[in-house]
Amino acid sequence: MEQFIVSARKYRPQTFKDVVGQQAITNTLLNAIETNHLAQALLFTGPRGVGKTTCARILARKINQPGYDDPNEDFAFNVFELDAASNNSVDDIRNLIDQVRIPPQTGQYKVYIIDEVHMLSTAAFNAFLKTLEEPPKHAIFILATTEKHKIIPTILSRCQIFDFKRITVKDAKEHLAEVARSQGVQFEDDALHIIAQKADGAMRDALSIFDRVVSYCGTNLTRQAVTENLNVLDFETYVAMTNLILAHDIPQILVAFHHVLAKGFDGHHFIVGLASHFRDLMVCKNPATLALLEAGEHAQMLYKEQAEKCESDFLLKAIALTNECDLKYKTSQNQRLLVELTLMQLCSISFDGEKKKLTS
Repeated sequence: MEQFIVSARKYRPQTFKDVVGQQAITNTLLNAIETNHLAQALLFTGPRGVGKTTCARILARKINQPGYDDPNEDFAFNVFELDAASNNSVDDIRNLIDQVRIPPQTGQYKVYIIDEVHMLSTAAFNAFLKTLEEPPKHAIFILATTEKHKIIPTILSRCQIFDFKRITVKDAKEHLAEVARSQGVQFEDDALHIIAQKADGAMRDALSIFDRVVSYCGTNLTRQAVTENLNVLDFETYVAMTNLILAHDIPQILVAFHHVLAKGFDGHHFIVGLASHFRDLMVCKNPATLALLEAGEHAQMLYKEQAEKCESDFLLKAIALTNECDLKYKTSQNQRLLVELTLMQLCSISFDGEKKKLTS
């Protein structure tokens, strides 16, 4: 049986062009290499799974390539990766400093990638300062961290800082579509959109979720299969709920909410999602704000249809009510009743934004 390689490793970018959603940083690094303006100490900071270590490895390979004919040479002997989470003592840094003095056997540079650098102890940071400020000509340090605020200012002042941003839903979805095509997986646009949203800006998370869902449903990736496997409340649930609110149907909306809870969803998760749904409907009301709607093709069509049925005053009132419920949820003694009361209040709004009298 052939060993399975997870997509996050299999599709790890090998060149700067392959890196998803970090064009500003990759262009800066390429220009710095071409114009010989590359600093000897770089700090890559940003959320998890956005390409910090990947860019560090590509950079290490790229700066050693001039003068070498073999494009597949990865200069593995020139790249040293240290995980500061488990090697955070003064002795570990002293060993590193001793290695730095030795010039490379092949290529021009020795590159030291220190991952999770914020985990270094204060004593280790201080031992590292002098070497970081005046490294040998053949050494380049690339520090990577998810928590820049934990790094002492004296280290930050010695580094050229690159802030990696979260991957947008659009970029993540496009990359997932390429991966799906390369694996021969049929997919619905909305299915990939849900995965990209669930990943919350981390490409590695998106690929891990993609693997999991493909294992569940095979080569046909449908929106329904994705929502079942990830146990998420999709937009159709909120569209149906909003239709009941617009119809002022209090009994049915309480039944619908009961079904949501019966599926194992948290009331807080539901009300936050409903508030976001009303916000998305408000965004659909004006062509100028339509670009702010992050949704798949089928979802966009449903949002536009429902937005036409809703008055702006109603949506503002609905957003205020759901937001108020969100704020009160954690301190409430009866959380289910709080959400049910909010739903009943939503059903009691008339289209001009005024409260409609509850009928007995």
